[in-house]
Amino acid sequence: MAGRRNSGVLAIWAEAQRQQQRREEARWRAEEAELRRREREQREAQRAAARTEREAQRAYQQSREAEAARRTAELEARVQELRGLLAAGLASPGFGPQALLAPRPVPPFDPGPLGTPVPMPDQASAVYHVPPPDAVQARNPGVRRQYEQYLAQARARFEQDWYAAQAREADRQQRLAAYHREYLAWAERFRREEDERAARTEELLRRLRAGEPEAVQEYFTAGLYASAAWPEGFPHRLAAAWDVAGRQLVVNWELPGPDVVPAASRVRYVKTDDREAEVARPATERKALYREVLAQSALRVAAELFRADQGGVLDSVVLNGFVLGIDPATGREAERFLSTLTVGRADFAELALDRVAPVECFLGLGGKLSARPERLDEVKPDRLPESVGGASAGHFGEDEPDLFEMDPIEFEELIAELFRLRGFRVMTTARSGDVGVDVIAEDLDPVTGGRIVIQAKRYKRTVPPTAVRDLESTVRHHGAIKGILVTTAGFGRGSYSYIEGKPLTLVSGPELVELLAEQGLRGRLGDGTGGAKAAGTSGGNGSDSGAGTGRESGAGTGGRSSEGAGGTAPADAGEAAASSALTVSWQSRTAGGDPVELDVTAFLCAGGRVLSDEHFVFFNNPQDPDGTVRLHPTRSVPGEPTRSARLALDLRRLPAAVDEVVVAVSAEEDEHPALPLGQVYGLSVAASYGPGAAGPARWPGANGGLADSAMLLGSFRRADGGWRFTPSGRAVTNGLAGLATAFGVAVE
Repeated sequence: MAGRRNSGVLAIWAEAQRQQQRREEARWRAEEAELRRREREQREAQRAAARTEREAQRAYQQSREAEAARRTAELEARVQELRGLLAAGLASPGFGPQALLAPRPVPPFDPGPLGTPVPMPDQASAVYHVPPPDAVQARNPGVRRQYEQYLAQARARFEQDWYAAQAREADRQQRLAAYHREYLAWAERFRREEDERAARTEELLRRLRAGEPEAVQEYFTAGLYASAAWPEGFPHRLAAAWDVAGRQLVVNWELPGPDVVPAASRVRYVKTDDREAEVARPATERKALYREVLAQSALRVAAELFRADQGGVLDSVVLNGFVLGIDPATGREAERFLSTLTVGRADFAELALDRVAPVECFLGLGGKLSARPERLDEVKPDRLPESVGGASAGHFGEDEPDLFEMDPIEFEELIAELFRLRGFRVMTTARSGDVGVDVIAEDLDPVTGGRIVIQAKRYKRTVPPTAVRDLESTVRHHGAIKGILVTTAGFGRGSYSYIEGKPLTLVSGPELVELLAEQGLRGRLGDGTGGAKAAGTSGGNGSDSGAGTGRESGAGTGGRSSEGAGGTAPADAGEAAASSALTVSWQSRTAGGDPVELDVTAFLCAGGRVLSDEHFVFFNNPQDPDGTVRLHPTRSVPGEPTRSARLALDLRRLPAAVDEVVVAVSAEEDEHPALPLGQVYGLSVAASYGPGAAGPARWPGANGGLADSAMLLGSFRRADGGWRFTPSGRAVTNGLAGLATAFGVAVE
């Protein structure tokens, strides 16, 4: 029996179901394929990210390893420089008559940025070009009017820019002409000074050939002081004396301390901690290298002296090498002699210095070298300059240029050279007229570096606080990371307070002299004392004095203090002890709420006049030269508005010429006219004495009625073989300047 066939409708339905299944299967397969594709892409992205991260990590580690290698190379280069100290000296030209007489050419005029004309705007440039409409649009009156309007605006913009550029160019030419006039005046002074120097040199050489002792000493000390090619960090201070009868030059030569030898032998990068670790140099190696440096220094100085002695003046030299260190017997800084050598010309001439082992050569010549120089163990000098009869021995440097009298542009160049030697890229702005900045220095460190603006103020009086505030604005204007204000004077207490927490640094006159000396540059402050006389005391800012001994003294150990008056203090019974002191306290605000800062001062007097400007103790000179009177920092009482300052006196160690120590107080005058002391709230003074005295005394200060801004607290006076403190309370006008003038301090 034949099979029965499906009807057409059922076949169609079945085929439709099958097609639907196929579509669903295709969709599922597509979704699975898409899912697998996305998973593959995600895995690839993760692998790529890991590769990128590994590459970035590897690149970072390589940069750190390169930095460690660079630092290691610097350490090795420093060691090689120290080992080649003698060879470098033999290769240098040294000093001699030819070098002294060699003329210095006048540096050519360099206009710097002022030599570049201001570019004039070009009317044909795209900035001022207005494209004309096409032919079709040009028939439209509205389009034509709009085009003419745009054209007129472009022309007006060009004319405005052109006139502005012309004005800038005229200003540039005016400043260029002014700077060129300054250069011509400076060049003329340079030529006169060079002519005077040449004449003085000729006279010196004539006296040298005649054998005059002063000429011999000046010639050799000046030559050694100016000798070049010494490594960075090597000092140039020396003292010399000439023994006429023995034809012997005796020299004390300052040496670098043990830290001149790098403490690290290499630097390695530790990946696990992501840090650089210094590998310490063995102590035996540091000691041996330092002894080698000491021996090389002596041999090099001797070689320079005999080489410069073209007239055969010297028969022998005595070289004593010293460093500045703490004397364990006194606890004070002193010269510690680490080497001494006496050598004659004939013996020295037989040496082949380019092939000797420095230490063995030094000892073979009979020299004495410290067995433990790293501990500053001393040797006994063969002979000292001060033992040479009839000869004047002293540290060379009196002929250094006076920073107060230096040409302003030359002073800025000196400051620029100082920072250049300290590793900065430097440009002076005297030529460009960059307002507010004298020198721009750039720290090239890729991590901490950036632009630094430097102002150089050749003042004799205290720099006013407004100049410090202006420096902060200049730093912001130039986008600099730091601002430095360098002066030949000092700064007031308010200036140091203002820079706290700000990217500003203040460099006072004495600090500047020290920084110059560190880099082998020359400069002095007036008579070279670097004290209150050199920097001057401001009559306008009673609490400001140009004596500034440094930022740390000005900012941290300054004598903000108050005073008291009235009452009677007990006398010191017999000997005064080192613990004698005077403490001044006051409230940090007046009864009216105004802030109060006070300055305590002390004058070490003989016959009513200060012994010297350095014996004027105040916030910028917190102790006298002998350290017998010390001003301690102003302190705050925790939880209370009270502030106090303490003056410690070691009366037994005072110079014999001092017969009175006068103590005074004044209101600070940095920011506003000085506050009358009568308005200060809670003033009191306490004086304490050493063992054997009657004990401390305390009396209240005058809290009203005193209209002046300064007052004498009292004085310690010699009496019956001891000292006695007598309170005063006498008012003094004109603040700190009035006090300084009253006791003979030089006020400029």
